[in-house]
Parts: sequence; structure tokens; C-alpha cells
Amino acid sequence: MAEQILTLDNIKFLLIGAGVSLLLAVGAMIMGLILGIIGATAKISKNKIANAISFVYVEVIRGTPMLLQILFLFLGFPNLYTLITGNYISPNPFIVGLIAMGINSGAYATELIRSGIQSVPKGQWEAGRSIGLNNSMTMRYIILPQAFKNILPPLVSEFIVLTKDSSLVSVIGAAELLRRARTLGATYYNYLIPLFCASLMYLVMTMTISYFARKLERRLKLSD
Repeated sequence: MAEQILTLDNIKFLLIGAGVSLLLAVGAMIMGLILGIIGATAKISKNKIANAISFVYVEVIRGTPMLLQILFLFLGFPNLYTLITGNYISPNPFIVGLIAMGINSGAYATELIRSGIQSVPKGQWEAGRSIGLNNSMTMRYIILPQAFKNILPPLVSEFIVLTKDSSLVSVIGAAELLRRARTLGATYYNYLIPLFCASLMYLVMTMTISYFARKLERRLKLSD
């Protein structure tokens, strides 16, 4: 049975799924960082409306399961759209999964980036103003680079979590790694081998991410 499952075509089938999982994680991380920067700056701003919106966003997203968020966007939002417009939409599982993961990541990134910004000494703001930079330029060129350097380890952990949580998108039909492993299991009436292979691939991906993150962290320490 193992020889029937572990064919070159089936391994390629799983590797393509691993690539989709990584693509989901990378896309969600980029989206999460953008939302995180916006949310963090809103949360530390003196604008009460922006502060409140950021607070509600973080609390709602962090307080509900990612799976629920994925299902809401895939099943609930189309129903809402139909009720409002009378038109029917068929969402793309990959796009929905990417957006849901990005929104979820953004809530966690907001808190990470906020803590990173607040960990930068206040004297850095004064240094930026002393060389003629306004607040937005000081944030962009001085504060954020230092903040990201301070929060690199938890950001890497967030990326690893996203890589593993991409498996949740399988419930809405996205052809990522876990979905493909389950497809092979159903085809051969043997889930053990495909799921074991998927586990190894997830492990290789997360260990590779950790390895390069440690190298980057050491390089950044040497540049201090």
C-alpha cells in the first residue's frame, strides 16, 4: 500500500499543497503586518475614534477562533451580500482563506508592533525632530525599523503559527497541504501515510523558517 501512495506524482501533489500553504502564510503575514502597523499607530494615537476602532478590532479578532472567522467570510458574508444586493456570489476558497488569515494575523501584529514601538526610547523621537523629520517620517525611518528589530522573535513565531494554521483553510476547500493529504487518504482508503507525510512537510517548513530566523537574528545582533 505504501508503494502505491508514495509515488512521484503523489509526492508532487503534496508538495504543491505545501507551496499553497506557504503562499497563504506569506500573504497573510504581509497583510497582517500592514494591518498591524495601521492598528498599532491608531492604538497609540491621541485620536479617540481611531483608538477605539483599533481596540475593538483587536479584541474581536483575538477573542474568536480563526476557523469561525474563515467560515464567516466564506459562508456568512455571501449570505449577507445576497440579502443586501439580491445577487449571489461564489467566493474563492484560497482568497477567502488568505483574507481571513491576514485579518487574524493583523490583530496579533497590532499588539506586537505597538509593544515594539513603545519599547523604542522616547529620545529617538527627539532625535528625529532634531534632524528635521516630522512625526510620520520619524515613525517610518527611525521608530519602526527599531521596533521590528525588537519584536523579530514573536513575529517569526506568528509566521510559524500562520504556516500551521493554513491547514484550517482546508475546511472550505482550499487545495493546501492538509486538504491534499486528505484527498489522497480518501483515494487509497488509507489516511495514515498521507497525513504522516503532511506532518513531515509542515515540520520541515516550520524548522526551516526557524533556522533562517535565528540566522537573521544573529546578524542583527552583530550589527548593533
